[in-house]
Formats: sequence, C-alpha cells, structure tokens
Amino acid sequence: MKPYKFEPYLKTTLWGGYQIAPFKGIYTAQPNIGESWEVSGVPEHVSVAIERGLIDDVDVGLTLTELIDKYKGLLVGQKVYKKFGDKFPLLVKFIDSRQDLSVQVHPDDKLAMDRHGCAGKTEMWYIIKSDIGSKIYAGLKKSITPDEYEQLATAEAVGGHSPMQDVISTHEAHDGDLFFLPAGRLHAIGAGNFLAEIQETSDITYRVYDFGRKDSHGQPRELHIEQARDAIDYRVWPEYRSSYDSTKPVSQLINCPHFVVHRVVVQVALQVDLHSDSFVIVMCLWGEANINGISIRQGETILVPASENVLYIFGNASFLTATVP
Repeated sequence: MKPYKFEPYLKTTLWGGYQIAPFKGIYTAQPNIGESWEVSGVPEHVSVAIERGLIDDVDVGLTLTELIDKYKGLLVGQKVYKKFGDKFPLLVKFIDSRQDLSVQVHPDDKLAMDRHGCAGKTEMWYIIKSDIGSKIYAGLKKSITPDEYEQLATAEAVGGHSPMQDVISTHEAHDGDLFFLPAGRLHAIGAGNFLAEIQETSDITYRVYDFGRKDSHGQPRELHIEQARDAIDYRVWPEYRSSYDSTKPVSQLINCPHFVVHRVVVQVALQVDLHSDSFVIVMCLWGEANINGISIRQGETILVPASENVLYIFGNASFLTATVP
C-alpha cells in the first residue's frame, strides 16, 4: 500500500492571508486563505485521494472515509480502527494568520460528547514562519475564577482593548516554536504567523473575544462566552511553550493520548521507524524528497498506511509526522 495524497480544502477566513497557495506551489484566485485542511475526516470536508503514483489507481477519487472502510486496519492501524472505526481521528492544517485570530477555547472529549456528540479538540502548533513582533496567545498568566472570567469577557472593550487580553499569557513567536494546546486552554494565533496545526478531528470552537471585528455582512461574529465557561482550564501553568531537541534528525515534539508528533530532518537519506501500529501523516515543511516511492515537496502532505509505516526517505527536506498512540 503506497502513501496517499489528498486534495487540500482551502478555507477563506476573515483573518486569512496570502502565503498558503505559494507555500504549496499552487495557483488560485481564492482570497484570504486562512487554512489548508491537508488530511480531514470532518463531515462535509472529508479529504479525497488524488494521487499515489500508480497507473489507473482505483483508489483515486475515494474519500478518506471510503478508504478506511475498504482497508480498515491495514490503512489506519488495527488498534486505531478498533477505537475509531471509519472515523479518521486527526485533522492537520497549514494556517496563515494575516490578522489576530479570535481568543477561543475548545471543550475536552467528555464535554464535547455531552454537548455535541463528537470529540473534543486538543491541538498543537508548530510555527513554520513568524514575522518580527508576532505573538502567540496561550494560557492564563494569572488565576481567575469562572465568575471573574465572565465579567472580563462581557466587559466593554476600551480603545479596542478587552480586559480579557490582560489575563491571557502572551508569547513572542519565532520560527520553530512549538505550542501544545490541550482542550480547555485559552489561546489565539497572533497576526503574522504561518504554522502547521495537528489536532483531534473536531471543529468545535468557543469564541471568547474577537477584537470587535465584523463579518462579511458587517455584523459582529458570534461569541460563546457562556458555553466556554465550563470548558476553560483556569489553572496557571509555569510554561506554555514546549521545548524539543532541534539538533536531532528525528525529534519527538508531542506525546499525548490523542497524537504523537515528531520533527524529521533529512539531508540525503533516512529510515524512520516510529514503532507504532498507526498510519503516519507526513507534512513537508521545506525541501523535497521521496517517501516510500512517492514524491513530496514543501506544502504537501501524505498519509502513509499503517501496514507500510516505516518511512524510507530520500531527499533534502524537513517534515512533521503524526501518529495515533
């Protein structure tokens, strides 16, 4: 089973920029592309296979859900298939923030299942490129109670500044920075960041503050202040930026119950065995290479089946890999 490439879903957003299409080497007149969903099992936006490097490939044109139904554990891993069935457990994206995103929070699995009948949303960000002075907002810098949160979130902004901004921890963003965002952590991507996001398959977001912006119809975007109250983790943590060893060709970035992510850097050739009964998502951050017989270049993403998940890489490139533990 050779790796799969999928048609990306390019999403226009209020805050989106212009870097995603050139980064991926594609032309489109679509404006303000904020996200490219690379591999998705989200209903209404399930990825469709477009290439495997095979002649007359019968799998081209099938959705990710159809491929899982066809190959089951051979594609996603036996343990993964037993747990998730035909539902693909991860969503991976490239994100380009020309403006600040809204301050938001995501529910955990239990709250999301109770309210929405779906998974919650734990995620991570790997910053590919950040403009000088760009920011990442993640976590609380001082402890507040749920009642205090509601007072801050509903207070009127003064000069475009909301009191909510005074309690959220602000971080200078740099190329290669890593932020882990467990469900419940308040966060926002600041303007001037281009990053990769890996998350649970969920599109549930509670928007807390949106900098007073209007939508395409001139109306304020909907906030979810009351819903977010029970979702927020009100604890203050000593550090919100994650560290890793950037000198190694293979560095583990994140190991949580929902996904395991590595950074891989190849200069000529490398064999990578992640020792996991799981598919491997490979996102190319720069360069070009051949992985298990299929070419991949900057901005492309492939899904390597679990049955063939030892990566034989030839080229000069860097990647993020994601598996399910």
